[in-house]
Amino acid sequence: MSSDKETLRQTVWDDLEDSGEARFPFPPHGRIPNFAGADRAAERLADLPEWADADTLKANPDAPQLPARRGALDAGKTAYMAVPRLRDERCFYSLDPADLDDPDAAATVSGVDAHAEQVGPDAVDRVALVLVGSVAVSPAGARVGKGEGYSDLEFAVLAELGLVDADTTVVTTVHESQVREGIEPDAHDVPVDVVVTPDRTIRTDSPFERPGGVDWTALSEERIDEIPVLERFRPD
Repeated sequence: MSSDKETLRQTVWDDLEDSGEARFPFPPHGRIPNFAGADRAAERLADLPEWADADTLKANPDAPQLPARRGALDAGKTAYMAVPRLRDERCFYSLDPADLDDPDAAATVSGVDAHAEQVGPDAVDRVALVLVGSVAVSPAGARVGKGEGYSDLEFAVLAELGLVDADTTVVTTVHESQVREGIEPDAHDVPVDVVVTPDRTIRTDSPFERPGGVDWTALSEERIDEIPVLERFRPD
């Protein structure tokens, strides 16, 4: 884990807590932090043409993106959420609003398991837009997550299946204080195309290359063994 990234995480978490801009769940530390104005950021996100054009998206399960996930289902979009830590072969939840008896509950991390169907990657449709959570993100599109790497790995799995590629729009919603200059991505990090805060939209024109699949050099044997879906892509 990069010490620079870990220092940045701690700084962002501290700033959100000290400013009173963090929202439940508390504390903001150790997670994708919820923030004041997350609903406004989701409304700005919904105004993007890329959002309007996307019938299918992959979304993270974290609290600050809940308004966006609910907005997607309300708009008739199908959303996929990853099973925590990709721990099962059927590693995605499929949230098709036409099939959900309670879309609001299905969009939550606590309700998705009870309300949405769990599917294998072969049942996932091509994804037009990826919504990610961030601890910090730069105006150039370099993103820092909470440090476990699952968001990038989920993208890599979809890339191995040809369900996302260099043209897939990647967006994040964050508090203004989470926008930080000078972040240097690692090779497996997925850059962000659009950063949305409650008050502005940043089109990053990111100069960073998007990984085209799983970066096996970044995974330990133990990590690979814990994620069943990786076995199908593992090089001989």
